[in-house]
Amino acid sequence: MNRDNLINQVKNEYTRMASTESQQHPLQATDDLTPEAYYEKLLSKTIDEINKGTFDNFKSGVEVVTAIANNKTWLSDWH
Repeated sequence: MNRDNLINQVKNEYTRMASTESQQHPLQATDDLTPEAYYEKLLSKTIDEINKGTFDNFKSGVEVVTAIANNKTWLSDWH
């Protein structure tokens, strides 16, 4: 799949997930990472990996997001 298309699909998926989580948990403790901040960080790391070619064999953004959700080691510098 084209990397730009994959990035757009991943962005859409993480935006949807952040929105859903924010609606379910509108009150966050100030010391916790908000859903938006968490997914923004995750998106940034995922885009880096897409640009490196890590997900070149994946067919969709949903497939990438699912793989990362199941195993963060897909992201080389995830902490």
